[in-house]
Amino acid sequence: MADLRQRISTELLPCVLQPAQYIGGEINQLVHEGDWERAAVRVVLAFPDTYTLGMSHLGCQVLYWACNGMPGVVAERTYCPQPDAEARMRARQIPLFTWDTRQPVKDAHILGISLQYEMLYTNVLMLLDLAGIPRRAQDRDESHPLVIGGGPQADNPEPVAPFFDLIVNGDGEIAIISIAEKFRELKRAGATREEIVRALALCFPWLYAPSLYEVRYDPDGTVAAIQPTIAGLPSRILRCQTPDFERATVPTRPLVPHVQAVHERVSIEIMRGCPQRCRFCHAGHTKRPLRWRSVDRILSIAEQAWRATGFDEIGLLSLSTADYPHLRALADRVEAQFAHRHVSISVPSLRVDRMLENVPLMVRSVRKSGLTIAVEAAHDDMRAAILKKVSDGRLLDGVRSAYQAGWRSVKLYFMAGFPGERPEDIDGIWDLSEAVSNVRRELCGRPAKVTASIGWLVPKPHTPLQYAPQARPEYFEEVRHRLRSLGRRNKSVRLSMPRIDRSILEAVFSRGDRRLADVIETAWRLGARFDGWDEHFKSELWDQAFDRHGLDKAWYAHRERPATEVLPWSHLAGTRRGDDYLYSQYQAELAALGLATALRG
Repeated sequence: MADLRQRISTELLPCVLQPAQYIGGEINQLVHEGDWERAAVRVVLAFPDTYTLGMSHLGCQVLYWACNGMPGVVAERTYCPQPDAEARMRARQIPLFTWDTRQPVKDAHILGISLQYEMLYTNVLMLLDLAGIPRRAQDRDESHPLVIGGGPQADNPEPVAPFFDLIVNGDGEIAIISIAEKFRELKRAGATREEIVRALALCFPWLYAPSLYEVRYDPDGTVAAIQPTIAGLPSRILRCQTPDFERATVPTRPLVPHVQAVHERVSIEIMRGCPQRCRFCHAGHTKRPLRWRSVDRILSIAEQAWRATGFDEIGLLSLSTADYPHLRALADRVEAQFAHRHVSISVPSLRVDRMLENVPLMVRSVRKSGLTIAVEAAHDDMRAAILKKVSDGRLLDGVRSAYQAGWRSVKLYFMAGFPGERPEDIDGIWDLSEAVSNVRRELCGRPAKVTASIGWLVPKPHTPLQYAPQARPEYFEEVRHRLRSLGRRNKSVRLSMPRIDRSILEAVFSRGDRRLADVIETAWRLGARFDGWDEHFKSELWDQAFDRHGLDKAWYAHRERPATEVLPWSHLAGTRRGDDYLYSQYQAELAALGLATALRG
């Protein structure tokens, strides 16, 4: 291993941009030289995107702490090399390595890969290939680590299921500890790789082994059935839930990146789940039940993490921070403890119906670089249909109070493509954004800088909109043109819209099946990498891959699903109420907008 460490220092680092992102040894690193060799269970935690994103991801740091807190277990980290580093590694035959002590990733017992969003699937294959691990689970042998996936996209992992030995459905911190403990027991008993996969799948009702489930298709291309192939496996995989969120693993000495990361702050998850059930929101439906940490526990974490990092910002994170039941008390105590240290609070976008009551705490404690508000739709009736609790009156009253408190800019999040969307809903995005800007003009004579970020709706599994067709690209092009035409009349409002072709692919993979694995692998072979980044995404590579395998993106993205269809994720529990509830909610949304009911099969 000394040779690999030296080769990285002499053959890779001098030849890449920003070499500091590859050197490891960050402040608060938990693993040191010699730990890897002594460990009974060696784990590598992979974030299949850049170092700057991976170091900002709280979940990965939680798993890192959970594993390294176990006797006999060592977990190191790896990330995706940037394209220049990947090219250099391939040219010099340098294998993918861990950041902590530069071990070959292929020498791990367990390789855990975080699946955070659809457009990193080709990066998963890049990681496996650079590590020298066969991309397909069926091609691995005793010399290869178990490849385990988890994260939001594990709620429908079927497009990448052939690449994984096991997939965690649900919370990760308890799952990784349980898997590592059972793996050590099986390894000591001399179990083979195949026996370990089977034993783990039989032991944990939330652990899915794709190779042990058979997928059959109907002549029309839809899924006919997904069934286990061995006795004892459940027909439906349950969700892993952290039983004691108050005392769950938390990194009290977070890693401090060597280069500027996307977020540089003390990040604390104060609540898991969301009391709202917006009909489009994947996390809101899958992260239940609602759990939160006490104010005392949060303050203790914040104090330890601040002393270990020196960050000047504390992020109070959750799906809906405004709904944390003790938010005012928490903000008061954070201010009392940290204001004199010049440490501010960072909160995700506050719900508009709670903004007015929370402006006083934001005035004291929150850095006023910009206010972020998730509006989603421009008119009250559309918001009511998607169960988004926002009204124009509350929104404008809220931003008026924020401007009076010192804010000068606002970012508004909208989505386009909801079922039943009307031309006036699109015009309303501009009208409402302009009104938010002009509220400040009424107060001080100058408009606020407003950014209206419009995303293209991607229907998600385990939500009422899992049955809905995604709008076609021609519709999104029309929306883009309409908004840009309106945008020429006011320079205080800036419009931001993502690539349409990428959003269509997101919809394909969001609700896709196992046949898409061939498309993903072909796109990767053609050169697809970092598909979530505009500068790297190449839509033509994906078009070639779909054509080569005779699969139709439109069939996956733009087709309404009937209630009777077996969905590719039907064997994976996502919500406590089940698909009947989700379908009834989909019908309720359509009815609220005066539309015909959905297909019944």
